[in-house]
Amino acid sequence: MQRTSRRLPFVFAAFTCATVIFSTLPFASAASGPFANFAGSWTGTGTVRSGANPAERIRCNASYRPRGSTQHEVELQLRCASDSYNFDLVGEFTANEQNQITGRWAERTRGIGGTAIGGARGERLQIHVESAGFAAELMLLTRNRRQNVTIDSQGGGQIVKASITLNRS
Repeated sequence: MQRTSRRLPFVFAAFTCATVIFSTLPFASAASGPFANFAGSWTGTGTVRSGANPAERIRCNASYRPRGSTQHEVELQLRCASDSYNFDLVGEFTANEQNQITGRWAERTRGIGGTAIGGARGERLQIHVESAGFAAELMLLTRNRRQNVTIDSQGGGQIVKASITLNRS
């Protein structure tokens, strides 16, 4: 009985040290990358305002597919339509260890695309996309099964603002 009681503190201490060491390794933090809560299909509604036109209700479908095993890379497709406006945004984004985001995007209905840069902080992603004659700011706030997307774009002869709430399907 004496032997077992002497080993118990040692075993507990060894387990605690191993837990601390493994929880600080890079692969452990990779599981909580900035795109960790994105995977899957999302649907929702919102509003879009194009130029001087009044705001319209918009319906959207989004799909996020992780690339790699670190949750620091994701493929995005966001399709939205109202009665008079639609867009089909696709992109591939990567975040580094400091959660700085880079990538490429395309808006398929208008045949434009370009680069993306931004950052992630907590539940919020702020991404700037641009190409020749076009720029937009995207803000994504993801909490559990809900995502709020705000798009503020200029260029191509019009200003478009969208506010969308998506729910994971």
